[in-house]
Amino acid sequence: MPRGGAPRDATPLLVACALGIERFALRTGSRAGATAPVTVVRTGMGPRAAERAMARVLSGAAFDDAAVVATGFCAGLAPGMHPGDLVVADQTRDTHGHTPCAGTDLLVKELVRAVPGRTVHTGPLTGSDHVIRGHERADLLATGAIAVDMESAATLRAATASGTADGRPVAAVRVVVDAPEHELVRIGTLRGGVSAFRVLRAVLPAFFEWHRSLLLPRR
Repeated sequence: MPRGGAPRDATPLLVACALGIERFALRTGSRAGATAPVTVVRTGMGPRAAERAMARVLSGAAFDDAAVVATGFCAGLAPGMHPGDLVVADQTRDTHGHTPCAGTDLLVKELVRAVPGRTVHTGPLTGSDHVIRGHERADLLATGAIAVDMESAATLRAATASGTADGRPVAAVRVVVDAPEHELVRIGTLRGGVSAFRVLRAVLPAFFEWHRSLLLPRR
């Protein structure tokens, strides 16, 4: 995408993910509700790749005031989480600091509507430069984080650093593919991976409603 038919002067929405399978899920999901230009960007895996990709994309004039959503898969940290659960960050954090997210309550409401029957968790989403296993999961949970991934914190940090004086709205929504009682060895080879993929395909309408309700029209 971008999608046709949206006003040329509408504030664009940039959806960032890391993996090819994540981009495939997003590109084959429903486009219902898009009222402005929407672009899905694959950043590549890891915080450095995400930061570089976002800095490059957002340097273009077309994305000066774009809202940014970081999405894709994540590892849940709390006992009782299951593959296919959703995580809506109220902030992302890593060793560089934290980035507040906009419209968390609205996103939760719209995700419940878009993906009925799925549990939506809200809280801090922490960043890592490697896949988390074993005791590291408990260590991160002890910091107050509810989930971890490698790109969201870097993506939103780069997005806010390149924002306008009024601030760029950012959010992070992740689908749990790996949880304490459901460790996944390889995405797509186990039932949990398939479940998470199907959920990720369904999230775009919630992003569109977040974008429309929270951001448009902007003056």
